[in-house]
Amino acid sequence: MSRFVIAEQGHPVPIIYPQGSAAPTINSDIVSLKNASHVSILLAVGAQAGAFTAKLYEGSDFSDCTTELAGAVYKEETTNSDQLGDRTAVVAASGVAIAATNNIFYVFEVDVEDLTEGNTNIQLKLSALDNTTYVMAWAILSGYAFQGKDQVTEIA
Repeated sequence: MSRFVIAEQGHPVPIIYPQGSAAPTINSDIVSLKNASHVSILLAVGAQAGAFTAKLYEGSDFSDCTTELAGAVYKEETTNSDQLGDRTAVVAASGVAIAATNNIFYVFEVDVEDLTEGNTNIQLKLSALDNTTYVMAWAILSGYAFQGKDQVTEIA
């Protein structure tokens, strides 16, 4: 059986540290795909009182990710489970409606080929949050140009 050691063969990037939503929106750190061919974004949702929306954006620098981005998502919308549903397409304009369920998670998948030419950065933006929603997110870069634990930073 083959293995994938994230810390050596990929590049883990915390893009939203665990937090409650004091505001109706949360924007992740921007992640560069200059040195990777793929990114998996893991969004974990803890306690919450209502549904919200997650959308992916792309951009050409670390200060501007404003172009809506399609991709794919796997959903786990059953409380305290680890069984992802089928791969489904993410419509760039609408994003993904996040279920109003506690302790769930989503895995967004984006290939570098999905980005518009000239864009190398992506960002996850959450909107319509209520003030009792708790989230965190990680980006796991793969197909990475630099193998090993001493890798270049990929966040702004």
